Amino acid sequence: MHDHCLPPGLEQLLHRQFKIAMRILASIAAAAAVITSLSAQETPQKTFKASTNTVALYATVTDPDKRLVPDLAQEDFEVYDNGKLQTLTTFDNRPQPISVIVMLDTSGSMTLNIEFLKQAAEQFVIRLLPADKARVGAFNDKVEIDASFTNDRDALISSIKELDYGNGTRLWDGVDTSLDALEGVEGRKVIVVFTDGDDTASKTSSGKVLDRARIAEVMIYAIGLESVYQPAGMARVRTRPDRGLRRLSDETGGGYYEFKKTEELGPAFTRVAQELHSQYLLGFTPKNLDGKVHKLEVRSKDPANKARARRSYVATAVNQPAPGGK
Repeated sequence: MHDHCLPPGLEQLLHRQFKIAMRILASIAAAAAVITSLSAQETPQKTFKASTNTVALYATVTDPDKRLVPDLAQEDFEVYDNGKLQTLTTFDNRPQPISVIVMLDTSGSMTLNIEFLKQAAEQFVIRLLPADKARVGAFNDKVEIDASFTNDRDALISSIKELDYGNGTRLWDGVDTSLDALEGVEGRKVIVVFTDGDDTASKTSSGKVLDRARIAEVMIYAIGLESVYQPAGMARVRTRPDRGLRRLSDETGGGYYEFKKTEELGPAFTRVAQELHSQYLLGFTPKNLDGKVHKLEVRSKDPANKARARRSYVATAVNQPAPGGK
C-alpha cells in the first residue's frame, strides 16, 4: 500500500477554501436568523385572551399637551382596585387587535352635514390594521348595522356611503344594538358612536347601556357635533350632543370629543384610530370575586402624564353569570 499525500501548495489552497466556505455558511445562518426575527415582528398581534379571572384594562397615556406617550414599561403604571394597589400580571405595549362597531347618527338634523360625517368615518376605517375587524351601523328613527365583521376596508367604506337618513334619534338603541353585535366576540371590543343631538326615541336608557358595556368590557368612544338645521316651515334649531355620552365614554375608558365645526370631524376620527393603536394592555388577578362593581384607577408614575382607562368592572368569575346582564 502507498500513502497518498497532497502537494503542500494544494493542501493550503484547499484549507483556505474550506475556511471561506465555513464563513459563508455562518453568514447565511446569521441572515436566516435576522429574517426569522423580522418575520416574527411583522406577524399580526394575536387577540389577547385573559386567563381565568384576569381583569384587563386598555390604558391611553397622554402628556400635558395631550400627545400620546409611547414606549412606557410595566413599571411606569399603577392599578388600583377599590383603592388597593394591584400586582400587574399582564403587560403589553403592542397594538392589540380590535373588533369595532362604527355607529353613526343619520337623523334629519344631519342633513347638511352627512357627507362630512361619512368622509370622517372613512378616515377611521382606512386606519384599521389588518388584524382589526369592523361593522358599520347608523341610527335615526330606526337602527341598521352590517351583517358581519370584516377587515375589508373597501367594503366598510361602501357601507358608510350607503347609509341613509331618517327622522328621530335612537341614540341609546343604536349603542345597545352595537353591544348585541359584540356579544360572543373575543378580545378587545370597541364602539365608536357619533351624534349631533339628544336621544329622542330609544326604548333603551343610557343607564342600561352603561351597565351592559361595563359587564361586557366594551370601550366606547363618543364624538359629538353641535349643529344647526332648519326643518321645513320651522325656525332654525341648534342641536347639542346628548350629555350622557361623556359619562359613557369616561366610564368605559374611551374618549369624548365635541366640536362645532364639521371640518374637525375627520381629525377626531383619525385621533380615535391612533389612540386605539397606541394603548397599553394591563392586567391583574383580583382577590375578591364578590360579584359587585369595583372601582378601577390607572395611574402613571410620572405625574406629568395622564392615564385613562375604564373606571370599573364587575368582580365575577369568568365561568359565572354577571349580575344585571341583558
